[in-house]
Amino acid sequence: MTRKIEILDTTLRDGEQSPGCSMNTQEKVIVARELIRMGVDAIEAGFPISSPGDYRAVSEIGALAGDKVVVCAFSRAVEKDIDCAAEALKTAARPRIITGIGVSPTHMNEKLHMSEDEVVACASKAVAHAKSLVDDVEFYAEDAGRADPAFLVRVIQAVVDAGATVVNVPDTTGYCLPDEYGALIKMVSDEVKGIENVKLAVHAHNDLGMATALALAGVRNGATQVECTINGLGERAGNTALEEIVMAIRMHGDELGVHTDVVTPELTRASRLVSRITGMSVQANKAIVGANAFTHSSGIHQDGVLKARATYEIIDPSEVGATGSDIILSARSGRAALRHRLQELGYTFEDSDFEEIYERFLEIADQKKEVYDEDLESIVQERQRDIESIYTLNALQIQCGDPLVPTAVATITDEDGKKVVVSATGTGPVDAAYKAIDMVVGIESDLQEFAVKAITRGIDAIGEVTVRITAPDGRVYNGRGSDNDIIVSSAKAYINAINRMIQASRARA
Repeated sequence: MTRKIEILDTTLRDGEQSPGCSMNTQEKVIVARELIRMGVDAIEAGFPISSPGDYRAVSEIGALAGDKVVVCAFSRAVEKDIDCAAEALKTAARPRIITGIGVSPTHMNEKLHMSEDEVVACASKAVAHAKSLVDDVEFYAEDAGRADPAFLVRVIQAVVDAGATVVNVPDTTGYCLPDEYGALIKMVSDEVKGIENVKLAVHAHNDLGMATALALAGVRNGATQVECTINGLGERAGNTALEEIVMAIRMHGDELGVHTDVVTPELTRASRLVSRITGMSVQANKAIVGANAFTHSSGIHQDGVLKARATYEIIDPSEVGATGSDIILSARSGRAALRHRLQELGYTFEDSDFEEIYERFLEIADQKKEVYDEDLESIVQERQRDIESIYTLNALQIQCGDPLVPTAVATITDEDGKKVVVSATGTGPVDAAYKAIDMVVGIESDLQEFAVKAITRGIDAIGEVTVRITAPDGRVYNGRGSDNDIIVSSAKAYINAINRMIQASRARA
């Protein structure tokens, strides 16, 4: 009998901290629904005191989760943070408050300006206060990877004595070597009294490209929970990638003596969903979920795989959901087939909302031989962006070519419902469209990145454009747009980024 390793997904909190990856409440709920389908044990849904949006996300995900999964709210070791987290978690059947403080000399001296005794007292008090509000309390010893080992044991002993039910020993900066980190976890496991009654968690960052190796070293040395994110999103170089740690445990479970309960065929879909929502593309050679993860171009490799898949593939693609749907959707598919497939993908709609999606489905189906899952997800998320829009693109007409001057005529609806028609010229069709949009919104921004890709197969694929803009205050915002016409996709993506910038600015006001 192998021991279970619990998976805490922090895509919605730590993952969202990647520059430009912020998600609104509805997007977080969509991701949370997929995480529940995937069978993760806990979802870190947000940092309630940081913004009204995070508070709502924690509350709504708590209501959505029921008793299927633990819902966690992040806080600092500050009483008002903890109170706010507890309030947001009132909808959750299985709430957990996560609280903690820095424990390395760098954090204590440079950031906190606190002595070791003060840190221990603060940590103990925070856990005790959180414990008075909920039964399940997790303590994180921030920057434990660079902490004095003896002091780390002292802090963890104090919070265990104060009632912590989970203790997280993170390598916050991804500094450790795997064997060093494993030894640190073993030391905590061996020296802290009562640790056997507490979940021991690892949380590693990827600054040196070793986040998955660090997490595995922690598991090998006694950790019972791994904190990770879809696609390895997170601060700086990111966190341990959920899909990597789960499949590493699946492939080496017998020798490690461990297992997880994650439904692995959901991994690819979850990866694509998070990529589309955040606008962060997954590199083609990304382990497990990258476009090339099961692609073979070498003649030698192709020959081997054709003879026996196991010659060059250690994972069957179907194990991670890297296969197409059995339901073929086309212009001849009816409402029942579409609704069924959307439900399989985790989306349910009232009849009036479904009709709007069905009409858009027919538009795409008339232009394509087959409508894929990626098309459906694009339709749903495009509609969600429209619902939340401050500015909406109604129509776009482009005139360009050689020797014509690229000209865009755009019809845009503002938040008051007024339709504005503008015309602008530019160095190219996208530049002309963006200048037309700027004439309506009247907000300065700097376009930093522009990327276009086909999100489905075939020459008739839908094109998705991702842009990244910088606001005057230096904050970064991503935008996404999809359409069969990539110029229209480009305009939709730019307006989406501007809407996000305006919404974020208003939320801070």
